[in-house]
Amino acid sequence: MLLLAVAALGVQVALTAPAGADPSSAHWAKLRMCESTNRYQVNTGNGYYGAYQFNLPTWRSVGGTGYPHQASPSEQDFRALYLYRMRGWQPWECAGMLGLRNDSDARSKVVPRYADANYIGGGKQTKQTTPVWPGLVYDYGDCAPELRTFQLRMNALGYDFEGTGCYYDRTRRAVVELQRANGIKDSGKLGPKTWKAAWHGKAPR
Repeated sequence: MLLLAVAALGVQVALTAPAGADPSSAHWAKLRMCESTNRYQVNTGNGYYGAYQFNLPTWRSVGGTGYPHQASPSEQDFRALYLYRMRGWQPWECAGMLGLRNDSDARSKVVPRYADANYIGGGKQTKQTTPVWPGLVYDYGDCAPELRTFQLRMNALGYDFEGTGCYYDRTRRAVVELQRANGIKDSGKLGPKTWKAAWHGKAPR
């Protein structure tokens, strides 16, 4: 009956009515953690900005102004929901890595209201979240969303990762340097002690 009512009221209402099947706040949290380790102010100089790693053309395509990482967290949440309703999860590589699936609002072209994005919750969380150890030891050649999380965290310690999520030479070097700075056996494997050191240990010199 809702579809019939929308059809009867015309296109303008269809473009402004709230949708009811947007991704859960948990899915948004996983996306942010993978994209930026949940940092709304991040700018690593690679052309992607903020918690959802918008580039400028995409940011502006959904009405964003200025730079994404300079916008408030709630504004970034809103623009992310706007983009999802226009294009689904397609713009975010992390969504594929995490196995996120489009729902009925993906690509619906329904322009959200700011209130529609309040549930996302990221805008209320200004303190960086330390991710839980994923339970796997990563080594050369591995690829995983958690490796991207680690790589982006290492940028805060002076590195310059784009966050491919794959463990190759640069990641191994960073792991070894982190291990040596924190008195951990320099095996080059990313285990629980090294993971913890990335958030709570000493930065490599």
